[in-house]
Amino acid sequence: MTKTTDPQLDDFEAVRTVVSALEKFPRDDQHRILRWAQEKLGISPQAPAAPAHVPFTPTPPGTPPTLPAAGGATDIRSFIARKKPASDNQLTAAIAYYYRFECPQGSRKNVIKSEDLKEAARAIGQGGRFAKPAQTLVNAHQQGLLDRVPEGGYTISNVGENLVAVTLGADGSDGAAISPRKRAKTRRGAATKKAGKKSRR
Repeated sequence: MTKTTDPQLDDFEAVRTVVSALEKFPRDDQHRILRWAQEKLGISPQAPAAPAHVPFTPTPPGTPPTLPAAGGATDIRSFIARKKPASDNQLTAAIAYYYRFECPQGSRKNVIKSEDLKEAARAIGQGGRFAKPAQTLVNAHQQGLLDRVPEGGYTISNVGENLVAVTLGADGSDGAAISPRKRAKTRRGAATKKAGKKSRR
């Protein structure tokens, strides 16, 4: 057991604290919070240990093949269906997020380009979704969901990451988030209507 500089703390107490804080969150949020904590502490993810040798067991004839999902990753069609993006910009952010954080380790990419957007659209059964993928990337960038990288292409921004990880698909809605400006306008309208009713009394 490793001791810290604080004699009142030990490894197991730290684990209990982290587990207690995270167990209230959904699994996707737990992964995101742990990743942010690693980045905050400057910790690089460790490579997984080599798996122990498992004797080969032949698959019975007629059994459909299964594709392993590295690191708990899902296929892109399932991921997009779960997030339910409501616009091309939200879908573009979800695709960038998937490629960076959710797809199998060997296929992950930090930067996406037009070809990646078209490939993702075909994979989710919407091959004709992006008539002008380059312009779609520009639009998502202008909305703050993507960051442009110097070598060309785009990467998911902090705003886009929060949208995909926290907002999309969180409440079973279509994923259309209400902006703070719209919420403020709605509150002002409700207050004006309420004041009008009082004046008529």
